[in-house]
Amino acid sequence: MYQPSMFVTVTLPSYGKVRNGVPVDADGYDYRRAARDALHFSKLVDRFVQNVRRVAGYDVQYFAAVEFQKRLAPHLHMAIRGTLARREVRQVVAATYHQVWWPATDGPLLEGDRLPVWAEGVGYVEPVTGEVLPTWDEALDRLAADEGAGPLHVARFGDQIDMQGVISGTDDANRCVRYLAKYLVKAVSGGALDAGGDGSSARRRHAGRLLEALRYEPCSAACANWLRYGVQPKGAKAGLMPGRCRFKAHGVSCLGYGGRRVLVSRKWSGKTLGEHQRERRAFVLEALGVPDEVADRARFVWQMAATTDPDVPSLTVRLLELVAERQRWRRALEQARAENGGSSDGSGLGEAGGMAAGHP
Repeated sequence: MYQPSMFVTVTLPSYGKVRNGVPVDADGYDYRRAARDALHFSKLVDRFVQNVRRVAGYDVQYFAAVEFQKRLAPHLHMAIRGTLARREVRQVVAATYHQVWWPATDGPLLEGDRLPVWAEGVGYVEPVTGEVLPTWDEALDRLAADEGAGPLHVARFGDQIDMQGVISGTDDANRCVRYLAKYLVKAVSGGALDAGGDGSSARRRHAGRLLEALRYEPCSAACANWLRYGVQPKGAKAGLMPGRCRFKAHGVSCLGYGGRRVLVSRKWSGKTLGEHQRERRAFVLEALGVPDEVADRARFVWQMAATTDPDVPSLTVRLLELVAERQRWRRALEQARAENGGSSDGSGLGEAGGMAAGHP
């Protein structure tokens, strides 16, 4: 049966002119908006999926991955089972937005001598006046009661949209699968900071400015940065410090994006992650001609090995052995594929080999 699918890429809007991923005018680049868009990109993607399904009229199935562009802004690659009208997809992208109804972060700012302190049994208080800061729920109630209030931020996609038709069993389909599968083992911002050549130092400065814009931006209701704006974070506890939020969104490895890097609809394959892992293991062992001999778990007690165990090599040695093992897998799979004359369908050695070779 002729059943084409789609490969869709959507991006965030422009924050200023860039060249080779670096702002031409750093002072005029809207880092604040870029930071907020990255922080709420996962919610925008969720809304996009909801809207696509509403327009299509059925439970659209997808496999998607989030990565960073050279300008360090996240964008989405999505494989969609079946075909939708491209005009409708463009309309959905243009109409999709996410409103962030949070307390204002423009002021007043509590820092320096006015940095909130923890009072046991009370929560965080303003040290000069002793006033107890409103809780997260109280701050939201005040926001709801303010008729003139507006959303803290509205996230939208940019104008750039790429859509490609994909036919199962073709080279294009295999490339799409390999492209998406690499994010199963790759950091969200992996490679985004590696500009190479003369652009590397400029790229690091660009990343530094983005991280500074993210430093005091609240990433969630439980973010410690809310103390800076006179609000107790949700689930507040002693030891919180504005500018030192422990959530991953503020780190260099995520650059504001705290969501999942791989997004899969529940009915995409009808299998659990454990089932996929077992099938992949069985495929690799069969391709290599290695018998799958698993020890009888009923006869052994399984425990996690500690780093102090004399039989456990150092981390450096384990990593080198892991790399060497994956390289052996890749060579063996490529040899098996060559002996079999290559793969003609989307489930062949080329596709699975790329996934197996990169599995941690």
